Amino acid sequence: MLIRILAKTLTFVLAGLLITTSALAEWFRFDDSAMTTPVALEVWADNRQQAETLWQSVFAEFTKVDRVMSRYRDDSELSRVNREATERPVPVSQSLFDVLVKAREISAMSDGAFDISFASVGHLYDFREGQQPDDDAVRAGLDRINYRDILLDEEDLTVRLRKPGLMLDLGGIAKGYAVDQGIRVLQQAGVEHARLSAGGDMRLLGDRRGRPWMVAVRDPRHRDRQAVVMPLSDTAISTSGDYERFFIDDEGERVHHILSPSTGRPAGEVQSVTIIGGDAMTTDALSTAVFVLGAKPGLELINELEGIDAVIIDEHRRMHYSQGLMSGE
Repeated sequence: MLIRILAKTLTFVLAGLLITTSALAEWFRFDDSAMTTPVALEVWADNRQQAETLWQSVFAEFTKVDRVMSRYRDDSELSRVNREATERPVPVSQSLFDVLVKAREISAMSDGAFDISFASVGHLYDFREGQQPDDDAVRAGLDRINYRDILLDEEDLTVRLRKPGLMLDLGGIAKGYAVDQGIRVLQQAGVEHARLSAGGDMRLLGDRRGRPWMVAVRDPRHRDRQAVVMPLSDTAISTSGDYERFFIDDEGERVHHILSPSTGRPAGEVQSVTIIGGDAMTTDALSTAVFVLGAKPGLELINELEGIDAVIIDEHRRMHYSQGLMSGE
């Protein structure tokens, strides 16, 4: 009898502890910057100590990715590839190799609209100083832009660049990869509800505890206005816009950082592209690809892909939606 009473008492105590722990759980938000962009995490956790530990682990992933994939760090793996891979195959980590394989996949899918070798011309632009290359410099670099000249050896994990002067930049895909890695860390820790973003790339883990996350796409010409708000959960979403890094030249033209690989000049048919899909590395790269393609061919590409949707704001500020969003699927 005594054992039975003690067992019931212990059960009630444990139940009370569980209820207390659940009641103390709440949303925590953290903000910092990495990979030259703002990084934000909103996570449902039992207490602040747990939330801070999660944030530190997530942020460490961004630091790790930056050390491997930044074109602006002399000691990064990518910079080593840019320096040495025209002379010999350069061994790289599995993480960098995986991103390069995904980049090649999106390049082929978009017929070269997404091409990480755009940096062969892109490095000539300085958006902080408002400087762009002249036509002769652009023409000289265009011959080096071709993703087919990036040779990947899957057995040895090496990269070879076939043309001298060819340069890689992962700015259109690495942030999405870092977001995915951060979400992987949260999932391994048992987190079920979180939102992680890096600039225009975001992953939603679960929902907002019974409600969808409300994700806004900003108006490309008005920072404080929203073009559309979408209820989403457990998905990735990336936006590329001509308002992210740009300057106005002497002729009053907007010069932004999303370059067309075929011209070496800023793509000009749309103002922003938002892609929704399963992982941020894919949505990140596709948002750039569709931006370069333009509204009509961009939607044609997206409508062929399973589980991918798009919202496009064209140069005339008209909204375009993929078939999945129009049908409500």
